[in-house]
Amino acid sequence: MYNISNRRYTGSKYKLLDWIEELILEHCEGESFLDVFAGTGVVSARMSMHYKRVIINDFLFSNEIIYIAFFGNGEFDIETLEKYKKQFQNMEPRKIKDNYFSINFGEKYFSKNDAKLIGKIREEIKKIKHGISNREYCILLASLVYSMDKVANTVGHYDAYRKINDIEDRFVYELIHPEKASNKFSIYRMDANELVKKVKADIAFIDPPYNSRQYSRFYHVLENVVQWKKPQLEGTALKPPAENMSEYCRNSAPKIFADLIKNINAKYIVVTYNNTYHSKSSSSKNKITLEEITETLSAKGETVIFEKKHPCFNAGKTKFENHKEFVFITKVGKKVGN
Repeated sequence: MYNISNRRYTGSKYKLLDWIEELILEHCEGESFLDVFAGTGVVSARMSMHYKRVIINDFLFSNEIIYIAFFGNGEFDIETLEKYKKQFQNMEPRKIKDNYFSINFGEKYFSKNDAKLIGKIREEIKKIKHGISNREYCILLASLVYSMDKVANTVGHYDAYRKINDIEDRFVYELIHPEKASNKFSIYRMDANELVKKVKADIAFIDPPYNSRQYSRFYHVLENVVQWKKPQLEGTALKPPAENMSEYCRNSAPKIFADLIKNINAKYIVVTYNNTYHSKSSSSKNKITLEEITETLSAKGETVIFEKKHPCFNAGKTKFENHKEFVFITKVGKKVGN
């Protein structure tokens, strides 16, 4: 079974979890935790051990499905899930006709046989949706996402596929490991700046997009499978028409970030960022300066900054010297010198 951390995801904080957890527990107090840009959900999963209420948000459809699958308060029957897992694992790809997924993504992001299986399983999950609980539907769909991601012919995102011939058949449908139903989690798929006007928490954790690379484009294959609208695809990377584009990936990011912080309702604000400002690739360069983050947070309250050396994600083409991750912790309402 897959755990929530078993994904390849740009900007994932999985390897920094111990450090982030330690800082939050040492410098923040409260009973509720808001994860504004939750991404993989690993931070919420870890911090949920310490708080009575967790609000988790991301604007990707695939991430929302994953949150409901792992943390939703709906019931599920493990025998039902195992029955469908067995059914999906017993499918013979050579007997499956070409489908939307295999026609578009076969011999590119996946082998032809694996792509046929993925497309067929997605159709089957759609067919049985109304005969199972919503939580079971989300678990089966999230399990497909995790099983796909494990074998995808990529470097960890879907902005491009690796140019290789005769991609090996590797896909195996496996289930995720969902938590028991509880009311601890509130799950949202909203624009972050709108969300913070509607919710409040003792601690708000903010890990925004850093550069011009749009997550809805980076993970378009997973978004496609989850929404299953079968759009027309274009370009070498076979992307659908642009949607769900984030202002945090544009030059307006500092202004949008300032608006977020201004409207946030929390006792403590925790922001993570890094120092990728001198990348050879313009799309990798950070959109908000560390000075802008410090100034914005300091206007909200007393802010302390922590830093840690940490290797950055790259596709093997660029080296970043002295790469660091930063954690800013702001105690809201308390200004330096007060």
